[in-house]
Amino acid sequence: MKNYLTPSELQTALALRDLSDPAQGPHAMSLLLAEITLALEKLWGIGVDTHRLSPLVATADNYDRLGYSPDDVTRDSRYSRHVSPTVMLRSHTSAGVPALLDSLRPEMGHYDRLHALPGLVYRRDSIDRTHVGAPHQVDLWRLKARGLLGAAELDQMMAAVVEAVLPASAHPALEWRATPASHSYTDTGRQLDVLVTQPDGSREWLELAECGLVAAQVLRGSGLDPRRWAGLALGLGLDRALMLRKGIRDIRLLRSEMPAIQDQMLDLHPYRPVSAMPEVRRDLSLVLRSAAEADVELLGDRARTALGPESELLAALEVRSVTPASGLPTAAVHRLRLAPTEVNVLLRLVLQPLDRTLTDGEANVLRDRVYLALHRGLVLELSAGQGA
Repeated sequence: MKNYLTPSELQTALALRDLSDPAQGPHAMSLLLAEITLALEKLWGIGVDTHRLSPLVATADNYDRLGYSPDDVTRDSRYSRHVSPTVMLRSHTSAGVPALLDSLRPEMGHYDRLHALPGLVYRRDSIDRTHVGAPHQVDLWRLKARGLLGAAELDQMMAAVVEAVLPASAHPALEWRATPASHSYTDTGRQLDVLVTQPDGSREWLELAECGLVAAQVLRGSGLDPRRWAGLALGLGLDRALMLRKGIRDIRLLRSEMPAIQDQMLDLHPYRPVSAMPEVRRDLSLVLRSAAEADVELLGDRARTALGPESELLAALEVRSVTPASGLPTAAVHRLRLAPTEVNVLLRLVLQPLDRTLTDGEANVLRDRVYLALHRGLVLELSAGQGA
C-alpha cells in the first residue's frame, strides 16, 4: 500500500526553487550546468536542447518505460513520493526521457543532438551534510540516428564532464575512475567516481555520475529501431558536483539566505568559509512498532515534515541503535510500556543554524516536535517534562 502526498505536501514540494534554472534567479548551480553542456557541445560539435519539464510525471515514465522491474525497491513509497496510483514526483530526471524519445520520428535522416534534462528530483532520503530530500540532477542524453556510438564516445563524455566540473587548472592532480555498474536503461553501464581529499587529509572515492549506452529496449519502447539509433546517457547529481567544484562541505549552504554565504553562490570560485555556528545535539529514545520503521530515510522524511521551514536547522539525523523489546531490561520495558513486537530506537539529532546560535530552549522545542512526529509509544518523554 502506497502513502500518497497530501495536497499541502505536494504544494510545498512544487514551490521549492530550482537552483539549476536561471529563470528562477542567478545561482552557481546554473552556471555549472551551463559549463557542462557547453563542454559536451564543443567536444562533439553538435547542438544542445535543454528541457525544463514538470516534476509531476507518469509513474510508468519514471519506472516501467525505463526498464525498472515491477518489484524494484525504488518504487516503494518509503523512497518515492507518489501523488496517485499513476502519478508521482519524479525520483530522477530520467523520467522525462520516454516522452523525449517519443518525439523523435523513426524515419528521421541524419540526427545527432545532446539533450539536457535538469531539475529537482524528490526522494525520501537520510539527513546529513551531503543529502537532502529534493536534490538537483541533470540527465545528459546524446541521441544519434544513422551512426554509431560506443564505449569510446562514452569515455570521451565522462572525461569532458569531469573536466567541466573540476577543471585541471584548479585540480591538476585530480584522479577519476569508471567502474562497471548496472542500470535498467543502459548497456555497458559505468559509475564515474572522483578521488576527493577530506578535511582530515584522508582520500575517498565519491560518485559523481552514472552513465552508459542507451539500452535497445528503451529505444524500441518509443518506436526507434536500435539498428538505426544509438545513444549515450549520463546522470549527474548537480548538488554534489557544485559542492566539489566550490569546496563546500554542507549541502545546506547552497540554499542559505545568509548574505555572506548567498553572495558566494553567484559564481564558481572556491567557497570561503563563514564562521560556523556551534552544533546542538539532542538524543531521543523512541518507541516504534517494528524494526522496519527504524529506516533512516523514512525517519528523516518524517522529521523534515514535522519541522517544516525549520528543517534547514537539522544538520543530521542518526539512528544510534535499534533494540527489540526482548533485548531490553524488564524495568525498561515496563517504563516504556512496550508491546512484544515494538522496538526502542535511540536517535540523535544534530541541530545547527547557519546564521546564529541556537538556544537550549529552541533546541528543546525542535527536539520535541521531531519526537512527537516519530514516537509511537504510550509513554511520552518530552523536554518540558510532560508525560502520559
